[in-house]
Amino acid sequence: MQALHASHEPDPIARALVERAASWIPLTCWALVSVDPPQEHFAVLADVNNAPELGPAIHATAAWVARHDQPLMAGDLRVDPRIEPGDAVAAMAWPLRGREQIIGALVGVDRGVSATAPALGPATAQALDALLGPAGFALDTALLLKRTEALSVTDDLTRLYNARYLNVALRRETRLAARNSRPLSLLFIDLDGFKSINDKHGHLAGSRALVEAGGVIRSSARETDIVARFGGDEFALILPDTGSPGALAVAERIRDRIARHGFLAADGLNIHLTASVGVATLPDVAMAADELVQAADAAMYRVKDRGKNGIQAAAAGR
Repeated sequence: MQALHASHEPDPIARALVERAASWIPLTCWALVSVDPPQEHFAVLADVNNAPELGPAIHATAAWVARHDQPLMAGDLRVDPRIEPGDAVAAMAWPLRGREQIIGALVGVDRGVSATAPALGPATAQALDALLGPAGFALDTALLLKRTEALSVTDDLTRLYNARYLNVALRRETRLAARNSRPLSLLFIDLDGFKSINDKHGHLAGSRALVEAGGVIRSSARETDIVARFGGDEFALILPDTGSPGALAVAERIRDRIARHGFLAADGLNIHLTASVGVATLPDVAMAADELVQAADAAMYRVKDRGKNGIQAAAAGR
């Protein structure tokens, strides 16, 4: 119980539960699988001795347990009608209940199969029942907290980071860059001609176009880049450990892919937009987060002023 409540993060709670189960019941593998509210997405939060070939059996067993809200005991999944198609493993699994719904499943599988279903002794069954209730509540709380934190930093429409998180991340990355004497670049991106989509096709079409633009930008950035919707049809990227040449290369990739993308194709349209991109690099043109934002924003508007669809690197003192 102390281990379950020692953290507010889902992963350590899941780890504590599977390690306890493995110490009581020595099956080949134990896993804790989380279930999204619609019970359509399953993800392993923690496991002990998992192997790729056991994954399908774990997920199939977790899915059955979560959907039926019942434990499952099977000596051989190949001949168990509840799991189709089943693998050559024995399985034991229990649902994990949160406050309002099933939030996951504790699953154990073993490569040794049996003609009869496994069973627990009374003491072990009682101990496991006593553990699963508080474990479900602890995990439910941790998952809810994680989702709430994600919503507070995420743009509702595009699911990119929002401006609030961008400001926090930029200050953090600026301090790290200065401390380690590493470059840091910021891109500001404005969609040229976006207003015409709202005017001609309505705001719902405009919202869908923004979602598509966010996807194009995210796919054009690197894994280490921080991508945010700054507001309206403006996006921003923080590029850690990136000098001006690297930032210009990322900017050109984004500008090119936006220009080639056919927006709202699913709606029978094929709208083409362009992008104006401003680039600012620390310490070349700024020494602080606010200065970097101002420099990237000013560079972007210089592109707008000279005809749009281009890239401008901020210069020192401008």
